[in-house]
Amino acid sequence: MLFSEDVFKRRSEHGGSIEVICGSMFSGKTEELIRRLRRAQIARLEVEIFKPKTDTRYDETAVVSHNQTSIPSTPVENASSILLLGSHVQVVGIDEAQFFDDELPHVCNALANKGVRVIVAGLDMDYKGQPFGPMPAIIAMAESVTKVHAVCVKCGNPALYSYRLVPDNSRILLGEKESYEPRCRACYQLP
Repeated sequence: MLFSEDVFKRRSEHGGSIEVICGSMFSGKTEELIRRLRRAQIARLEVEIFKPKTDTRYDETAVVSHNQTSIPSTPVENASSILLLGSHVQVVGIDEAQFFDDELPHVCNALANKGVRVIVAGLDMDYKGQPFGPMPAIIAMAESVTKVHAVCVKCGNPALYSYRLVPDNSRILLGEKESYEPRCRACYQLP
């Protein structure tokens, strides 16, 4: 869905919104987030981007996609910091939302109620196929949800699962292709 500058003005005059981009690892969530934020910048809107301070895989401050596309961001310790730092802008982007605390849905809602367009990207399921962190609550209150899919590395079908390759039972394990691969439902269930 593409937005014109007039739509942005109407949104800020009549209230904000919450948009969610979710899916498995390697599905293009961050790429789509960056694309939407760049379009907002082109429209000369005030934009602020946040990511969890713990996510230092590619860069300590920038949000970086697997394709190495990047955009400057502010790393924060917790969701409430986003409310403090992002309430003065027109568009707030949040990457890796699944790693934030349970306050994130309230923060997104508060920003949207103040007229801010909030764009959230994150994994909707963990490696066990279970709803991940605050994402289900944010998805439930969002005006729009875009579920993106990777390509299953086993069969080529659309992948919605992040299959963990390494023997680690912790829910959060920062990693890339050495730790995860995208799989479809059928291939995810293979031993």
